[in-house]
Amino acid sequence: MSKIITENLRLQYGPKVIANNLNISFDKPEIISIIGPNGSGKSTLLKSLGRLLVPTGGAVYLDGQDLQHMDRTTIARTISVMPQSVHAPGDMTVRDLVTYGRLPYQGLFSKLSDEDVQAIDTALDATEMTALQHNRLSALSGGERQRAWLSMAIAKEPQILLLDEPTTYLDIHHQLDLMELVVHLYQTRHIIVIMVMHDLNHAARYSQRLVAVQNGRIVADGPVRDVFRQEILEPLYGIRAVVTEVHDDKGSYLACFPYAAV
Repeated sequence: MSKIITENLRLQYGPKVIANNLNISFDKPEIISIIGPNGSGKSTLLKSLGRLLVPTGGAVYLDGQDLQHMDRTTIARTISVMPQSVHAPGDMTVRDLVTYGRLPYQGLFSKLSDEDVQAIDTALDATEMTALQHNRLSALSGGERQRAWLSMAIAKEPQILLLDEPTTYLDIHHQLDLMELVVHLYQTRHIIVIMVMHDLNHAARYSQRLVAVQNGRIVADGPVRDVFRQEILEPLYGIRAVVTEVHDDKGSYLACFPYAAV
């Protein structure tokens, strides 16, 4: 299993420093949600883990190697990124999109191998998109499009999956549907899933670990029950809230109910 860590990481856009001296490790299969208010540096941190943003200090290490000095193909076979905003030609089919996930395994002008075809079929099946594989992206619902992009991401057969607010723009039914799918992929593929999450209750219910970020600093990091606490969430978001336990037929989980801004 691959692992990814940061050491004294500094991230900035132009002269504005977003994060400084970030040190964190992701070294075992689990679902991790990065939480925090808007502008706290959550998505910036995720971009650096996927080499979409070059650090101005410190480094990100993948299996002991500086990410900035690694071959792009090696990275692409290990880390798969699903950004918050994704775009593709509307006339592209689902299968065409998922096929792009196999590019890291192909040489110049090479055809799809049997292994490529199997990986594409498996990804479509895992995301329940097989029946829609020949449909155009423009004909899909929002939830179906997210599944199509997720299918492309896992067609790479990554060991680390990075998701930036994957439930954005989805209604509540499709949000829950997508989160259940993410859990299924984690359980069946035994991968590291790192998500930036806006919805606190989704983060608490579907993750094993939470990382709370504020003003570019990690203010809490640990199991959900250690981080998803009133004394951490209230100052993190500048709110008054109640954290309670909710029970359903699948077990129990924590939920946060904000009731006032500070």
